[in-house]
Amino acid sequence: MKKCLSCNEPIFGRVDKVFCDAYCKSAFHYKNKKGTETTLFEAIDKQLKTNRRLLKLFNKAGKAVVRKNELIEEGFNPKYFTHFWKNAKGEVYLFCYEFGFLAKDENGKAKYVLVKWQEYMNR
Repeated sequence: MKKCLSCNEPIFGRVDKVFCDAYCKSAFHYKNKKGTETTLFEAIDKQLKTNRRLLKLFNKAGKAVVRKNELIEEGFNPKYFTHFWKNAKGEVYLFCYEFGFLAKDENGKAKYVLVKWQEYMNR
């Protein structure tokens, strides 16, 4: 009789079955993945997703201004972005998917202007 790769309990059911249930399958793959090093692609993808999540969190209305250090403290890294957009004034907004940011200095304080991608930006 075959045994589960995760818990070593006997397996019942299909002939090609290797785990006794979905929990064991998930636990087995989690343990294997946890032991491997993170690839460069995975690290970049994780940071991009973190950046997007934070930009979305701080920009509820479609446009917002937030202190730079607030975002940085939450784990935001402005070096990671997916694309950019240049407005008529020549300012370059950096985007993480559909959420963008522009570095500004207001009264000597570093801030980010947060925006959401708009249809007119496609032109």
